[in-house]
Amino acid sequence: MNAPYVFAGNQKEEAMADSVRMALSRAISDPRPPVPQFIDIKERLAYLQWLGDMSDRLAKRISDRQVRIEFLRTVWYEARRAGLDPALVLGLIQVESAFRKYAVSPVGAHGYMQVMPFWTRVIGDGDRSKLFHMQTNLRFGCSILRMYLDMEKGDLFLALGRYNGSRGRAEYPNSVLASWRNWEHHP
Repeated sequence: MNAPYVFAGNQKEEAMADSVRMALSRAISDPRPPVPQFIDIKERLAYLQWLGDMSDRLAKRISDRQVRIEFLRTVWYEARRAGLDPALVLGLIQVESAFRKYAVSPVGAHGYMQVMPFWTRVIGDGDRSKLFHMQTNLRFGCSILRMYLDMEKGDLFLALGRYNGSRGRAEYPNSVLASWRNWEHHP
């Protein structure tokens, strides 16, 4: 199901404490590539099972297997790095961009997670073209969603509304929550 334009990201630039800006800046500037670390073989096998299941589910949307696997590895890494459920991130991406790397919303949001270009100035190096780089887009999006979750004291409904610029309206959070359920992995 393709998401209607009404859900395209429109985060608002808000005043934030310097400590928050610096923490976000550090989070998105970490150049390490997504290399999963596992505490034991059981955790590694669960990850590989998730990767296989999600790859099968995503095959119709991202046909190139290598691109799809790289995308899923990066989603998993960046979601976990930000303390988010990878299925939530996949649900958000489905609603925001329908898994289109080069999606641009009517309000100017870019990439998979529909990140507004002002974020590159606020916490990045100002180069908005980097929002079409998969890892950069996912890192920005996951870091921003984590910040909004923290601002909303864990209230996912409000954080999702803030992420989309539709805080207080139910359509977007409800769409992401429904999509999240579709991406949950049940081993």
